[in-house]
Amino acid sequence: MKIFCIGRNYVAHAKELGNEVSEEPVVFLKPKTALLKPHLPFYYPEFTNELHYECELVLRVCKNGRYINKRYAHQYYDAITLGIDFTARDIQNELKQKGLPWEKAKAWDNSAVLGKWRPISDFPNPKNINFGFYKNNELVQQGNSGKMIHGFNTLLADISKYFSLNIGDIIFTGTPEGVGETLPGDELEGILEDEIVLNLKVE
Repeated sequence: MKIFCIGRNYVAHAKELGNEVSEEPVVFLKPKTALLKPHLPFYYPEFTNELHYECELVLRVCKNGRYINKRYAHQYYDAITLGIDFTARDIQNELKQKGLPWEKAKAWDNSAVLGKWRPISDFPNPKNINFGFYKNNELVQQGNSGKMIHGFNTLLADISKYFSLNIGDIIFTGTPEGVGETLPGDELEGILEDEIVLNLKVE
């Protein structure tokens, strides 16, 4: 199982972090050890002093493929949920300044959290899926799939040019604006359209 992540896929988010908007999808990976196992607590990592949440739509791959044509990409994912791409922002900023890879800031154990999967068939228009993310009952992020720079099918096609996609792989599709710091004791909640699919307390 591979975890693909997309960076800078919403214009407003790229701007809030002072990043350029890329013409091509920005792809990075997390190892499978980054996935927080269901029903396990999430602990604030000891190596960072600036932990940020990034909530995003996540796709589940249902079919093996490579060099997927964008026209047929919708056949390769069957479920969607919300996920949190946790980022050690202080470490990421240090690495970026040195021109080094981000793995220490993005790919550490339990840095990827998934909510409850919903069938993609629940959403008749994949280009108009709404979601919201709450911290301590306050709305901090609000997104819509139609505002992504690169849509679901474009992402599948692009990723498959470089990596084989396999059943069970997951794709974090990028976060909208509103990312911010989280602290021990915070309660995080993600709502996909009309359903709460993600609950997490930072220990």
